[in-house]
Amino acid sequence: MARVKRASVMDKPLAPTQLAALLHEHITALRVRDYSENTIRCQHVHVRYFLEWCAERGLTEAVEVTRPVLERYQRHLFHQRKRDGEPLSFRSQHAKLVALRSWFKWLTRQNHILHNPASELELPRLPHRLPRHVLTAQEAEQVLQQPDIHDPIGLRDRAILEVLYSTGMRRMEVISLKLYDLDTDRGTILIRLGKGKKDRFVPVGDRAVAWLEKYVREARPQLSTEPDTGTLFLSHTGEEINRDMLTMAVRAYVLKAKIGKSGACHLFRHTMATLMLEGGADVRFIQEMLGHARLDTTQIYTRVSIRMLKQIHSASHPAAMLRADHHEDSETMLVQSHMWPGDPAPTADELFAALDSEDDDENA
Repeated sequence: MARVKRASVMDKPLAPTQLAALLHEHITALRVRDYSENTIRCQHVHVRYFLEWCAERGLTEAVEVTRPVLERYQRHLFHQRKRDGEPLSFRSQHAKLVALRSWFKWLTRQNHILHNPASELELPRLPHRLPRHVLTAQEAEQVLQQPDIHDPIGLRDRAILEVLYSTGMRRMEVISLKLYDLDTDRGTILIRLGKGKKDRFVPVGDRAVAWLEKYVREARPQLSTEPDTGTLFLSHTGEEINRDMLTMAVRAYVLKAKIGKSGACHLFRHTMATLMLEGGADVRFIQEMLGHARLDTTQIYTRVSIRMLKQIHSASHPAAMLRADHHEDSETMLVQSHMWPGDPAPTADELFAALDSEDDDENA
């Protein structure tokens, strides 16, 4: 999968107005504070979309943006139609307005404006939806069978699918993996600087480890070029995989399986969570697997040791073991009833709502 250079909306210069200069200053401030590039990109895209709307109406300075102006922009988003004629989803409207609230909060703190016009802006209510598609264990196995494992790229893709299915990792977390992040002896993967720039360990099943080892041993040497940066999954040019190309490849395998469902990397994230829940795993173990700091504003993150998490994963995930007779003592499952006495457990619906709303490139 070669890296494709795409024209970005951020590559086009804005009209030289005070608002444009303040946006540039804001983006620089985010980089100084070490925000992720994905967060910066989203903030830039959403705010400059608003600035283009302002320019069409002769608004060029921050003091000209009042609460009625923002409410008018919110109505514009509600009535806007995409190229296919469909309206913007409330989630898309919400994301654009949240970016504005963040920007105007920064403008106020930096004394560029005396009053924050977005402070009392009411955001659209977001629905708590269950995932659109979730694979059964049989359907997941059918998708895993699609790559041509006799081809280096196909073998790489099989290893990627196994990792997605076994761990529920985010797309960018898979892309960013290094060779030294994989510990085959312990059956774990270290995710460095995941969402929120947090490191975490996740268990990976024996079968996924076997495919990873086969890929590293047989296919990766054919894909790597000098200098080798140690990236685990490589494109056919020896570079890090492009995220959009990864999405396209996984989606193609799902469609090729002819299971009547669609999706890509995030589909396996939903599937992993669902199958582990059905296998008896406590939702908070799955929360740790997914790397959620909190499931909603009222849920407090609870850390779990990697050893216990590995035991729960092996006991509940259908693809975690190579041998049917290899399993952990079922009594380890009882630990979950003693680890958080008196602490309300997040529900499955809350888990899926968090999965559905997380900002990991919604088309993943």
